[in-house]
This record gives sequence, C-alpha cells and structure tokens, in this order.
Amino acid sequence: MYLTQLKSAGYVNFKLARTNNRGDGLLTSVHQDYFKVINHRELLFNDFGDRVAQLLHVLSLVPLSQNLGDLHQEIIIVNTHLLFPHDSSLSVTRIHEAYKILMYLERYQRDNTSSPATVILCGDWNGSKRGHVYKFLRSQGFESSYDVAHNYSDSDDDAHKWVSHRNHRGNICGVDFIWLLNPDKIRNPLKNSWADAVLGLVKYQLQKALLDKRGAFALFKVDSHGDLVTYSGFYEALRQINLIGHPYGLSPEEVKDLWKQADVDGNGVIDYDEFQHKIWNLSKHMIEEFRQESERKLGLDKLEKEAIGLKVENAVFYPRCVEEGTWPED
Repeated sequence: MYLTQLKSAGYVNFKLARTNNRGDGLLTSVHQDYFKVINHRELLFNDFGDRVAQLLHVLSLVPLSQNLGDLHQEIIIVNTHLLFPHDSSLSVTRIHEAYKILMYLERYQRDNTSSPATVILCGDWNGSKRGHVYKFLRSQGFESSYDVAHNYSDSDDDAHKWVSHRNHRGNICGVDFIWLLNPDKIRNPLKNSWADAVLGLVKYQLQKALLDKRGAFALFKVDSHGDLVTYSGFYEALRQINLIGHPYGLSPEEVKDLWKQADVDGNGVIDYDEFQHKIWNLSKHMIEEFRQESERKLGLDKLEKEAIGLKVENAVFYPRCVEEGTWPED
C-alpha cells in the first residue's frame, strides 16, 4: 500500500527490514520534485538489538533562499527505530545504538561531503525527553524540531505537552522525534558526549537503588580507606548497578573511557568533588553547559545563524488532541 501510493505521488522509496528475520523495519520516502538522492546507506546493528537505520544523502532541488542565489542545501537524513527499554539494563544498548549512528555520520561526512551538511534524524526513538538518549542527542547540538517550533524547553514542565503514540504497555508518550542539526552548530567531541550520557545513566541507577549522594559515593569507594574512588572500586560499582557483567553491558574498553572522563585531573583516583561534578550533578547541567559553550564559540548574531542550514517555522501533529498530551481514545 505505502510503496504503491507513495510512488504514484512522486516519492522515491527506500525500505530496510530488521536483521535476524524480524518482522518489521523502516521506510524512508523523499519527493523527487524537492530532493535528489545522492547516496544511500544501510546500517545494521546486529550486535545492538537487531536494529537498523537508513541514511539518505540528498540535495535540495529548491534554493535555500532568494537572497542566496542558486545555492542548494545538502542534507543527510537518518531514519531509525531504537530498542524499547524493557528494563533498565537495555538503556546502555539504546545509548550504544544512538552512538553508533552518530559515529557513522561522522565518518560518512568526512568521506563524502566537502563541508558539514545539515543532518535530520527521524523515527521512533522509544524514549522521552526525560531519557538518556534525548540528553545525549541534545548534548551533540541536535534540536527537536517540534519543540523548537513551539518554543518548548528541555524542562520537566514541557516534557509531556505532546504525545506521539500509545506503546504496548498502554502508556501514551512522546517518542517520535525529528531531530535537526545545522552546520553552524558547535558539537562536543562525540566520545565525551557518549561518556556523559552513560555517566547520567550511572546516576539514574544509583537513585533507583535508593542511594543518596553520600551513599552512592560510599558504594564507589568501597575498597578505599580515604575519600577517594579507585578504578577497581569504580568497576565493581558499575557491576553492582547492572551496567557491566551481562551481554548488553559496557565493555572493559568503554569502562576505561568512562573512567578517563570521570577522573578529571587524571591523577588515577576520583575524589568527592569529581564524583559530584562528573556523576551526581552531570545530567542536570550537561545540556545547559553545552548550549552556553556553543554560543560563546560561535559568536554569531541571530541573522547569521538563520542564514546557515534549515530553520523550523512550524510543526503540527494529527490528530490535534495529541498536541495537548491526550490520546484520541481517551
């Protein structure tokens, strides 16, 4: 039905089934009057929940602006469907999936574009604005198009102002994002953003275990006589909060990367101040610190920012009741 109707309406269609003979997959369609497809790639995540992603490198056939002459924008579109978080141990897998997509994007742009292109990520992210994947993508400079159009913030007050579907547990939630990253955005080093996202997950697991800040620090420094966390204590604490020691957990190399991020001064131990800044309070400030640093480095005024890449002017959901956070059957 989709392929026949979309083709007759002028769309070029790309479909990709999930790996290991799963029964679902992805469909990305672009209208040939507006975009020329330069390249197409398929990403297979056999090692990350049998998920897949599609990458389309397109050229806009409509000029960006009358003021810019015959300038056409290169856009990279990625469509995916992340793993559903059936339990907290899969949160690491979901961050892995998003990380793998962004790593591939970096390599693809380095090898196939002469200058940074606008990036659009879309699909079912199976996680809300309060989730770790959301914070990870925000720390990489991506913006939620619908939230930009409606001036919604990352705060908890705006987290449930819209919904996009009802999941198999019967919960209504907003998880179907269209992310936009313009070329003028300053991005954190990808590995640093990934480590920050996982460290945010560490705090979540600590709080889930009903530990306060001091109790959490005591868990990490279990083998130390002073107020210091050693690498062995760090590793053991990650095992106790279920982030390592199972098929979906962190690898030993990834644990070392986390340790380097948390040990700010590189002296081989984590003191209480480092623990507070890099683990306990990190997720609270991660996005805001990135935003402030980006604006400082860019040094561009509002008009210059709008002249680069794409600008979100409007966004709507149907049926319109979901824009108020309610579901039709309710």
